[in-house]
Amino acid sequence: MEKEDFDFKPIQPPVELIGKLTAKARQLRKDVLVMLAKAGSGHTGGSLSAVDILTALYYHVLRHRPDEPDWPERDRFVLSKGHAAPALYAVLADCGYFPREHLETLRRLGSPLQGHPCLCTPGVEICTGSLGHGLSLANGMALGLRIDRKDSRVYALLGDGECEEGEVWEAAMSSAHFKLSNLTAIVDKNRLQIDGATSEVMNIDPLDEKFRSFGWQAINVNGHDFKHLLSGFRLARATGSRPTAIIAHTVKGKGVSFMENNLEFHGRAPTEAELKWALAELGE
Repeated sequence: MEKEDFDFKPIQPPVELIGKLTAKARQLRKDVLVMLAKAGSGHTGGSLSAVDILTALYYHVLRHRPDEPDWPERDRFVLSKGHAAPALYAVLADCGYFPREHLETLRRLGSPLQGHPCLCTPGVEICTGSLGHGLSLANGMALGLRIDRKDSRVYALLGDGECEEGEVWEAAMSSAHFKLSNLTAIVDKNRLQIDGATSEVMNIDPLDEKFRSFGWQAINVNGHDFKHLLSGFRLARATGSRPTAIIAHTVKGKGVSFMENNLEFHGRAPTEAELKWALAELGE
């Protein structure tokens, strides 16, 4: 991480909660690596960078019922950076949306776990993966919830490379125009995309100031620090007049030394030897 220029003093959650979330994230990273190695293809780096964000959401923030996926009062989650589907699948399986055995079928023909999220997967709200579309979809969900007078919230996880797409900013303008205070966008800012560093492909900085100029509340957080993540989500919920963008500063391939900030693992699964090495690093 180049800097820790964050916008607030984070809350101090109970030590037990931080320990629980940290252990859960470690387990989920292992699940992601194992399923990718078994599939022999998929996006490793961006899945690992998103694990802590998803852990904070699904195990503390998001209101959801795995035994009732269509519960009307649930919060909605949109994985706009759909190539990070393995991270979402690991969470959904662990929460009980579908049997863990399904993780072994990732990317197989006929599997409910395709390379990008699909409505055939229990717990998935919308098909995603064509980058730039997720925030527009989240806008529609947030507007629908308002019309139905529900207090449910919508969370959309975007990639920083994805923010080069024009539709993201059309959607951001709409979010602010309609004052979608029930919408939170999280940007997984790991600074790398398939063709290289975002700063070199198409510099998107300063992301926070861009969102603010569009009428959003924007918050910078350390995307691997649960104190920061939980503080950011709390601030988003407390804002009653506009949408919130949480800029989560992350590390691509987080948790495995030889994958961290390594562009090679953007779209490559680990080999068996690499899997063994990575699991040893993550430990028990």
